[in-house]
Amino acid sequence: MDTIENLIIAIVKPLISQPDAFTIKIEDTPEFLEYHLHLASSDIGRVIGRKGRTITTIRSIVYSVPTQGKKARIVIDEGA
Repeated sequence: MDTIENLIIAIVKPLISQPDAFTIKIEDTPEFLEYHLHLASSDIGRVIGRKGRTITTIRSIVYSVPTQGKKARIVIDEGA
């Protein structure tokens, strides 16, 4: 596991009620390393937060981590 993946896990797991259903898949695109978060449908709202404030804060923290080459991107996959 890389540093960003560990950081995402450390931030998201305490927020959700079903941590066993939480997985991260990394997709390598030409511009980004995309971290796709697969959550239980009941936990998606908890991670997004009111008016998107929680996910915006998570993204700000993750995007501030220096990376080599490609930028990180967080994607919440619905319908998981």
